[in-house]
Amino acid sequence: DWNNNYNDGLSYEGWEGHFELVKLNLQNPAVVDYLLDCVKLWIEDFGIDGLRLDVAYCLDHNFMKRLRSFCESIKPGFALIGEVLFGDYNLIVNDEMLHSCTNYECYKGLYSSFNCMNLFEIAHSLNRQFGDGGIYKNIYTYNFVDNHDVTRIASILQNPAHLPLIYALLFGMPGIPCIYYGSEWGAEGKKQDGDDALRPSFEQPIENDLTARITAMAKAHRESRALCYGGFKQLVLTNKQCIWERETDGERVLVAVNIDEQPYHAHFDARCGRAVDLITGEMHDFGGGSELPPYSAYFWKCER
Repeated sequence: DWNNNYNDGLSYEGWEGHFELVKLNLQNPAVVDYLLDCVKLWIEDFGIDGLRLDVAYCLDHNFMKRLRSFCESIKPGFALIGEVLFGDYNLIVNDEMLHSCTNYECYKGLYSSFNCMNLFEIAHSLNRQFGDGGIYKNIYTYNFVDNHDVTRIASILQNPAHLPLIYALLFGMPGIPCIYYGSEWGAEGKKQDGDDALRPSFEQPIENDLTARITAMAKAHRESRALCYGGFKQLVLTNKQCIWERETDGERVLVAVNIDEQPYHAHFDARCGRAVDLITGEMHDFGGGSELPPYSAYFWKCER
């Protein structure tokens, strides 16, 4: 007896009123079985290694538990990543449900810290999430500086010199760093100009110095257990400079960033005399402190 916006004589719920996105009853066993059959097809026929679940905070928790166990039984190590805009990540990222989720708290803190020249903002979030007593110490969050839903970072940062430095924080912080296609070339795009501005097609790569820097940082992250799995400890923090420690399994890396146009001389206990910069391969001597040139970033792997 009901109707909908398409005037086709039936009624159903749509996600947040969008009737082109039908809200499925995830408590109906037949619906769940159908969805799991779809996932199985994608795994077996197309060899996918994971799923990104849109607006995961809207999904039924029992469904996510069923999905996790089902995927694990077919393909061990299959990754489930959820889009989460707010709330407690622990509610859906745990041993029974999702492996990871989008870290929007740190997304905002990253670009705002640069534009306001106030690294205390991102440091607060990192300590809250990953420091001593951090609420997400056992979670590998899905970290990013931009994605398909937000303005590209090159169009947000007020100082172009900060662009490679924000990626240094991204690769240096706990969690899983994610690069949005085209942003490794410094592509611009504002959300208010519509989705086409955020999701263009590129005829060919536009590689530049930024691409090379991000490539080097990605390689350093991939090959360092400390950067992948280490804890988080703040060592130096000012409005414009920060140094933190990532340590695990006998490997220790210091992430150092200076977002100022002036050099900075950092005095702190490095607990080692020498280190190699994982980004450039150059050696660094901690005797007498550490000089951070303007707009610089380092991943120092300490020698034992």
